[in-house]
Amino acid sequence: MKLIIAVIQPTKLGAVREALDKVEVQRMTVCDCQGFGRQRGRTEVYRGRESISLIRKIALEVVVNDDFLDRSVDAILQAARTGPEGTVGDGNIFVLPADEAVQLSDGARGPGAV
Repeated sequence: MKLIIAVIQPTKLGAVREALDKVEVQRMTVCDCQGFGRQRGRTEVYRGRESISLIRKIALEVVVNDDFLDRSVDAILQAARTGPEGTVGDGNIFVLPADEAVQLSDGARGPGAV
């Protein structure tokens, strides 16, 4: 099992959700978050002091079985890009090992809980 964390632009959430649904991934957690990368945030002046404002993003967390990993990452990659080549600020995808999954309702464990 793998945990996919995708940090994307908020406007791309619907497209990513549809793309994941097409590859039969229907479970995800959506978190509203803020941050900056190569965009370096937005610099503003407030009361004479310069401050950096964080950029709003959406973080998706999806746990998939190993056989769904490549198609899930590809679906997110295609749906979250702006334009055919993508641009700075489109986001990132991180893939981490998920050692265990337990379903609260019936106690199912492992790949069956995903």
